[in-house]
Parts: sequence; structure tokens; C-alpha cells
Amino acid sequence: MTEPLVVLKDVQKHFGDLHVLKDIDLEIGKGEVVVVIGPSGSGKSTLCRAINRLETIESGTITIDGKTLPEEGKELAQLRADVGMVFQSFNLFAHKTILDNVTLGPIKVRKQKKAAAEKRAMELLERVGVAHQAQKFPAQLSGGQQQRVAIARSLAMDPKVMLFDEPTSALDPEMINEVLDVMVGLAKEGMTMIVVTHEMGFARKAANRVVFMADGQIVEENTPEEFFTNAKSDRAKDFLGKILTH
Repeated sequence: MTEPLVVLKDVQKHFGDLHVLKDIDLEIGKGEVVVVIGPSGSGKSTLCRAINRLETIESGTITIDGKTLPEEGKELAQLRADVGMVFQSFNLFAHKTILDNVTLGPIKVRKQKKAAAEKRAMELLERVGVAHQAQKFPAQLSGGQQQRVAIARSLAMDPKVMLFDEPTSALDPEMINEVLDVMVGLAKEGMTMIVVTHEMGFARKAANRVVFMADGQIVEENTPEEFFTNAKSDRAKDFLGKILTH
């Protein structure tokens, strides 16, 4: 295993009386693709959001590339720039063109020159298959196209790690694969990725490791092959039994 890029140690988090993250210990190596699965309410999204501090944690530590997550301010903005995040909803700026959506971060945060940022943005839009839409506004694109733009926008920041929080769950079925294909491509190119998803096909195809969560805990983790054919815990067997029979 290469030196870990993201390390969570003994992470705890409550929402009121609900213990949503319990004793989370997780290491993600550079270039590793970790898929986090589990029933609704198991803490998957909270885990994902804690890694770039959209959710605070009560105790434990999270480090990215050896640096502890800062509380707030400039350091936090800098760290967030190193952690790309793609959500269920595409969170694009409605009043800006696709191109402007992708260049905004690099110009504002990374202080890139406009021409350089636009050249790179066009390469990324090409890569996710929407370069011809660069001058349009988000509302003129399909959900699948918007989500691919959101991925390009994250990539434009040259992140060290990409977090995906159920990136296809708001999409129509015929658009899911166009987004997953882009993600599979990223995985093959060695992008470090943490993906919360219900798409088991993606987990089988692209993950190095599957992390199964239930009730705020990591119940088991294994290679996709082992996990899907030979789950150890009753919770995981029960979960797989429910989803893989349909």
C-alpha cells in the first residue's frame, strides 16, 4: 500500500442523540478507489462530507496528505481546493455558462490566468464529453451533462482526492452510465476517489476496495470480488440479499 493520502482515525460524530459516525478508522492510499456502500442512514454521506469539512466531527482526526483538517478560514479553503466534491445535485451556478462554471475556481482560488484556465477547462469538458456545450447555461443541459460538468469543474482544481456523494442518484436511468463511464475513466487514470453510491456495477468494475457501513460504523471492508461473493457479516449479507435479487 502506498502512503495513505486520506486518514481517518477514531472519528466520532453525533446529530443530537444519533451517533452517526462511530469509531471510524479508514485509510485511503494514493490512487485508490474506495466505494462506500450501505443502507440509508448508515452514515455514508456524513463520512464523505466530513472529509472536506462540510460536516464537522466531534473527536478523532482526519488528515489529507499529512495535513490535519483545519477548522476554518484560508487554510480550509486551500484544503477544500485539494479535495474535489461531486454531490447528488449538481450545484452549478445557474447564471454562468458551463465554461465559466469550470474556470471560476482555478481563476479565483488557484489564481490562474483566464486564458490558461479556459484552455484547461475546454480540455476537461472535452474529456467528459460536453465541450460543445461550453457556451450554454446549466439549465440547457440534461442532468447527466450537468453532472459531467460538475466533475470537470472539480478536476479543474487539480484535486488530490475526489469525493463523490451519490453522484447518480438524482439522474434518470439512461443518464447514469454516462456519468459512471467518466468516473471509471478517472479511476483507471489513477485518481484517488471515495465514492458513496448505490451502483454496485460501478463498485465491482472500478473499486479497489468496498467499505460497507451500517448504523454509523464500518462493518466490513474488502476487495469487491470478496465482498460481493463472500461477505462476512450478517449485516452485509442481508444488505446484498436485498439489493442483488432485483
